[in-house]
Amino acid sequence: MRDNSPGADPVAEAGWRHGRVATSLPESHRTVGVPAGAGFWRKLLAFSGPGFMVAVGYMDPGNWATDLAGGAQFGYTLLSVILISNLMAILLQHLCVKLGIATGRDLAQACRDHYPRPVVWFQWLLCELAIAACDLAEVIGSAIALQLLFGIPLVWGCIITAVDVMIVLLLQNKGFRYLEAVVITLILTIGTCFAVELFIAKPDVGGVLNGFLPVAEILKNPAMLYIAIGILGATVMPHNLYLHSSIVQTRKYEQTAGGKKEAIKFATIDSTVALMFALFINGAILVLAAAAFHGTGHADVAAIQDAFHLLDGVLGVTFASVLFAVALLASGQNSTLTGTLAGQIVMEGFLNIRLRPWLRRLITRAIAIVPAVIVIGIYGEAKSTQLLIASQVCLSMQLGFACWPLMRFTGEKSKMGEFVNPWWIKLLGWTVTLVIIVLNVKLLLEIAGLTGGGN
Repeated sequence: MRDNSPGADPVAEAGWRHGRVATSLPESHRTVGVPAGAGFWRKLLAFSGPGFMVAVGYMDPGNWATDLAGGAQFGYTLLSVILISNLMAILLQHLCVKLGIATGRDLAQACRDHYPRPVVWFQWLLCELAIAACDLAEVIGSAIALQLLFGIPLVWGCIITAVDVMIVLLLQNKGFRYLEAVVITLILTIGTCFAVELFIAKPDVGGVLNGFLPVAEILKNPAMLYIAIGILGATVMPHNLYLHSSIVQTRKYEQTAGGKKEAIKFATIDSTVALMFALFINGAILVLAAAAFHGTGHADVAAIQDAFHLLDGVLGVTFASVLFAVALLASGQNSTLTGTLAGQIVMEGFLNIRLRPWLRRLITRAIAIVPAVIVIGIYGEAKSTQLLIASQVCLSMQLGFACWPLMRFTGEKSKMGEFVNPWWIKLLGWTVTLVIIVLNVKLLLEIAGLTGGGN
């Protein structure tokens, strides 16, 4: 069944097997107005928001362990890896913007149209596993923060995080802008906490600047390479690709070639600026760890709890640990908000299943919370760090299955029309995709080898 709504674009359907059955994220689709004839800044403001929701996935608790370990062990050297990861993310998210705006489909809907049904179901299962893994890291991160701040046991902390199901539902019913406002507020909270931490830690500015320059030692030193791959693997989140291709369609831009071109431009600026915030926060975690722990006898710090308990003593103030935990709580809650939304987009996009919003979100949350509660309940709170590592392995396994179709669809003129990727974007994009896949497979094999050796 074709989409016969006023916004349907029959030209965009030419390269697809089927017409659009439904819009992406229907309750929020084209609900945010874009002022016609407005100036640059007013239009940029209208398009700002989705990029920040996507940037949340690049600063979630799953990244914290690798950033902490990298700073504590190797000082500022691995800042270059965070920068390169961020540049890769900017390119991939730009391609998601193009796919969503040019075709009116999110990545999951595009996969459902293009691939045979068994492949679609396989992709959906993998994607659900990746979202659950990412959600697991976020749930555990929030629970750890609640434990550090208020002494709440991890199991109860995991259960408390389920409250965000109702928060998402309430905010989205009030309007998508409200959800974006909460996400941006939490990002600013995280950024403020780390800005204060860095002011207290007084890192070596020269060392920080040099850290952004890649050095051959990263490839030669196996321990450094291992953490570098971990940073890359934890940075690009597969569910962000599905999420971004959907939520850019919440803007009511003109359904013409000119309107879409303008929408792609402003949405790309939005995501690029937002990802620079993610670069600051990931870099700040590594810089803080380098300033506080590297060369001070604490180079083995990797667990979030250890960093919390050491910060006050190392920095010589009484509130550094509290700021660290507040930032972690904001990071975890922010990520659960966007992860829950991604779960809805993936289920509807791949399977065209429509459930009541509260039930849909309850299922998404349960997939993450139940494993966390069971594992922590059986094995104890000491296994929380292992759970975080396991979640990153699951993400590594899924990433290629999201990047590959994204590159394929945006590179086909029959699907994208005049918005097809030029040759240099294709070259860059496929290079980034292959690098990410190879490095994530290497990370997976390294962790499997370490786990096997540990047993």
